[in-house]
Amino acid sequence: MIDGKVVQVNVGVPRSNPAKQLAMTGIDKRPVDRPVYVRAPGPKTTGLHSGLVGDPIGDIKHHGGNDQAVYAYAREDYEWWEQELGRQLAGGAFGENLTTEGIDVNGALIGEIWRIGDELELQPTFGRIPCATFQAWMQERQWLKRFTQANRTGAYLRVITPGHVQAGDEITVIYRPAKSVSIAEAFGIYMLEPGSLARLLEAESLPDDLREEVEDRISRI
Repeated sequence: MIDGKVVQVNVGVPRSNPAKQLAMTGIDKRPVDRPVYVRAPGPKTTGLHSGLVGDPIGDIKHHGGNDQAVYAYAREDYEWWEQELGRQLAGGAFGENLTTEGIDVNGALIGEIWRIGDELELQPTFGRIPCATFQAWMQERQWLKRFTQANRTGAYLRVITPGHVQAGDEITVIYRPAKSVSIAEAFGIYMLEPGSLARLLEAESLPDDLREEVEDRISRI
């Protein structure tokens, strides 16, 4: 059964970072009308591109790497934000690689697998934690707080099987783990409910560095 589709594939245009002097950011994503190859980019800090070939990353310490190879955001969540903010938001406005429709991105389980088109397989890993660059890019007051509280984060994904992606590709969830947590639930716990952190450890496919961080936070409670 088809669960959704890719309505837009977005690749970044390098530009100066409004939040950091003498730094570059790839948050300015523009739609492309061609297939883009997607592969695991390697560990964080080792490369200047996301999982999409040609998509730049500026802050390689905090962004990118295999567990944040691709960022997806739903058109439905953009429509919600348009009502909240009183302005239109084009696909790519939040810096996502894939603008989707139909699939519940925030309700996706950490560890499920999406097949996109004929080849590509991606796996949700966690939600997007907002940063100073995002705040400066959006130019909305208290944006980080509002984005966090709304818990419409979109999802980072790792590459399970490399392949091409283009606008119009169908998305099918081909695997769901028996034991996990959703992107929205995991983000809410991580950001706002420290007393429930142990719940995150039930997600078998939680990124290793995040698992270590959660275990450390639990030990200090």
